[in-house]
Amino acid sequence: MGAMAGENAFQDSRYLEFREITEQIATAVGIPRFYLEKKEAVERSHHIFEKNPVAQSLLLLLKDREDYPGHGILHITKVARDAGALIIIDGSGLAEGEALDRLVFLAHLAGILHDIRRAEPDHARRGAEAAREILKTLYLKESEAEAIIQAIANHEAFQPAQALNHPAAQLLSDALYDGDKFRWGPDNFTETLWAIVISRRVEIGVLMKHFPRGIEATERIRETFRTRTGKKYGPDFIDRALEIGRRIYDRFTDQE
Repeated sequence: MGAMAGENAFQDSRYLEFREITEQIATAVGIPRFYLEKKEAVERSHHIFEKNPVAQSLLLLLKDREDYPGHGILHITKVARDAGALIIIDGSGLAEGEALDRLVFLAHLAGILHDIRRAEPDHARRGAEAAREILKTLYLKESEAEAIIQAIANHEAFQPAQALNHPAAQLLSDALYDGDKFRWGPDNFTETLWAIVISRRVEIGVLMKHFPRGIEATERIRETFRTRTGKKYGPDFIDRALEIGRRIYDRFTDQE
């Protein structure tokens, strides 16, 4: 038992060491241009998100669920806020004032709920079905709830997306997709990767064997962004992730 405990402590220290190295590499590569050049929209979305009691109550509901299967609360929070920022930037021609803020709010709800069935096959479609039941409790207009459901159903990468007839619903769908795929940027290596590694106790050597495949999948996301702003800034997220991934791979394989 003592030897096993010592081994676990050693493994934990290795995970912490490699995560620290990863974060150092990400800091050196720098944050995506989106957060610098679109700072005002990002902050406005953040403000709307934090001040809306419906969004915050829904977030708390998921925090209290021990079986929540997604990438985590930080992931869905970032997706929600970035989707809202994309609505603010690209939605000015569709809505103004309170109507635009309402569309941002719907993007926030979609972001919070988009991974509710993350652990299941066809998680986007299954998540849309589960979201439908939750949205019934929020007293939304039927068209608003349906737009959120359609956005969630459309958010999975490398899967065909249903084209939507209403421009605002299409923007909501595209903004959710892009806000989610922004996470394939530096977050993929500084947050998502380590959440998986630590929770599943993946050995570093095993991780490195699969690492090139992960980098290849990240590269494939580069040309899939859907909003006007996502197409402009999404590739920068991915390019930074690829640089981080290559540096991590070089550093970690040197230590194996």
